[in-house]
Amino acid sequence: MTDTEARLTRAQLPRVTIVEEGMREGMQIESAVISVDAKVRLLDALSQTGLKNIVAGSFVSPRWVPQMKDIDDILRKFTPVAGVTYTALSLNHQGDIRKAEHAPPLAPPDGVGRSMLHLCDVFLQRNTARTLEQERAALADTVGRAVDAGVSTAIVAVNAAWGSNWLGEFSEEQRMEALAFQRDAWLAAGIPTTGVYLGDPMSWNTPRVVRAHVRNVIKTWPDLTSVHLHLHNGRGAAPLSAYAALHELDQRHELIIDSSIGGMGGCPYCGNGRATKMIPTEDLVFLLESEGIDTGVDLPALIEAAHLAEEVVGHELYGHVSQVGALPAGQALYAMDMPLIETIAQAQHFRLGPETYADGSAPWKSPITSVHRDESTTDNGSPDGGASE
Repeated sequence: MTDTEARLTRAQLPRVTIVEEGMREGMQIESAVISVDAKVRLLDALSQTGLKNIVAGSFVSPRWVPQMKDIDDILRKFTPVAGVTYTALSLNHQGDIRKAEHAPPLAPPDGVGRSMLHLCDVFLQRNTARTLEQERAALADTVGRAVDAGVSTAIVAVNAAWGSNWLGEFSEEQRMEALAFQRDAWLAAGIPTTGVYLGDPMSWNTPRVVRAHVRNVIKTWPDLTSVHLHLHNGRGAAPLSAYAALHELDQRHELIIDSSIGGMGGCPYCGNGRATKMIPTEDLVFLLESEGIDTGVDLPALIEAAHLAEEVVGHELYGHVSQVGALPAGQALYAMDMPLIETIAQAQHFRLGPETYADGSAPWKSPITSVHRDESTTDNGSPDGGASE
């Protein structure tokens, strides 16, 4: 592909918005004893990475989600950064009242109505103590309250979109019917639907089914301008599925992708716990930038935030780029005669310097050089000065 062809391809892609979910989706599955100060440190670090959309937590019952019991303190103590939109999840009127007390720093209501239907009644009962019939019956009230609040557009959502750990796979017909049911309710109230949200709490997404559904949605409702993906990564397919969706949309659309620092995340009600994971934000940024999409995110700062997240939660997380860094170039190329690198700790030389491998073995008897190395790099082109034992 020529440079011109590559630029044309990038110009045809949708706008991409990253929503960082580590403080909400991630923390809700981690230990409830993580301190407020530790969470504030992580939220502040994320705020300094260039991310523009951060979910800071959720206003839910501490009886069911004790990890969110300190959300008020966190929002009072962290340092907001100008240009970052901070949001939080609330699931009922009481949560809405609590959330409003923190606006700002939380963003005010955006004037968009939202509704959601689940396809799995088992997950719905485990998660919200409601049935599918009750959820559908409540749609009229949801629309009515939104109309009273003066919304001008709406987003419709389907959750557990592709399958359930209890009921198996769901069909394209089920997904489209759930979306159409909501669209009809909004249109009957005079509110156009401009976007869809597709949730997958149990990691049933694959590139094939996500691609096919996004294609069908855009074909059926060409007036839609946004697709929002909340894909869990328990089976490793979420980044591939997001990439497939990216190439089903074009410059008319916005693709919103939820991700989480280090990939931490998971729903306690879905049967997989922390193993459900999310798309690691650092991996997503690397992927998008590699495709020529400018995210505006400082990847090295994001990598440091990923390592801070591991410190905060007390265990290794699930990202890849945080372990090996971005593609090295120029001064960041590795020292050619560096010793053997075997452990993840040693591999951190890309960010911490040669001390990480100071005790490594180097079996070669003379320094390794290459005539193909760019002469503009010095000290073997390594940021750690090319030092080796």
